[in-house]
Amino acid sequence: MNREINMSQIDLQPGFDFQQAGREVLAIEREGLAQLDQYINQDFALACEKIFYCSGKVVVMGMGKSGHIGRKMAATFASTGTSSFFVHPGEAAHGDLGMVTPQDIVIALSNSGESNEILALIPVLKRLQVPLICITSRPESSMARAADIHLCVKVPKEACPLGLAPTSSTTAALVMGDALAVALLEARGFTAEDFALSHPGGALGRKLLLRVNDIMHTGDEIPHVTKEASLRDALLEITRKNLGMTAICDDQMQILGIFTDGDLRRVFDTGADMRQLSIADVMTPGGIRIRPGTLAVDALNLMQSRHVTCVLVADGDHLLGVVHMHDLLRAGVV
Repeated sequence: MNREINMSQIDLQPGFDFQQAGREVLAIEREGLAQLDQYINQDFALACEKIFYCSGKVVVMGMGKSGHIGRKMAATFASTGTSSFFVHPGEAAHGDLGMVTPQDIVIALSNSGESNEILALIPVLKRLQVPLICITSRPESSMARAADIHLCVKVPKEACPLGLAPTSSTTAALVMGDALAVALLEARGFTAEDFALSHPGGALGRKLLLRVNDIMHTGDEIPHVTKEASLRDALLEITRKNLGMTAICDDQMQILGIFTDGDLRRVFDTGADMRQLSIADVMTPGGIRIRPGTLAVDALNLMQSRHVTCVLVADGDHLLGVVHMHDLLRAGVV
């Protein structure tokens, strides 16, 4: 009679130490990664060169756990300047191989190097003259022998005590993929702004792509008065525009100075008759300004370093707009 085993009903061994079991896994995987250094060799350099000069895309394939690692590898390539995508070998055998062109490169992963699904595709890849890079643990394997470039990724043992579940081997393959991607990133001179272009929806994209001219107040939204205005007129303008400041400009919007809520508090402290003051008497000449193409994150850093909540956006002395700390916060630049 067949007996189904419900793993949740198995009794826990007395004194079993989960922490110790976890530490043993870390120790085994660290040892595996320590062994990986020997495989960053001439074959690794050749693989990087082949990918660097590829005019098409890097197509990554793998079955099972190697497939999961392959998906991550393709995603890392794609986000760091190397155009890449993942194709499931099983689906490739049923039409998806049409995604691969002779201009592409295929990276195939298999710990044993004997993945039947990938081996079935190799004759077609050879017929198309698609360069093949195989990542396996066995240089004598069928995939390694068929590869144009073979990257050996071998670990002393799996962290799984049964030696069955891919653990150390998949970690090592993942790290090898990172090594390829980062080496290529550096070779291409890939920048943080390049990275942000492929991550426009996240906080990183907002920080690295958003510029002051995307969010600044312009036109009638700019609080400004002439130097002939009274302090009362300036306060009314500050209230109307609700940015806590006003610029003082001539008729051509050339900046003469700035007056803020902080300046008003300082006027109170002097005890001066506010009804008799003109804005020219109390303004701060010049004012902190930035150019419209400045990154929003740089504007935020400037405000924080100067302890202000608003800066003028200008081309030289010509006022173009105003950006407030709240504009940056609303845009997600934090």
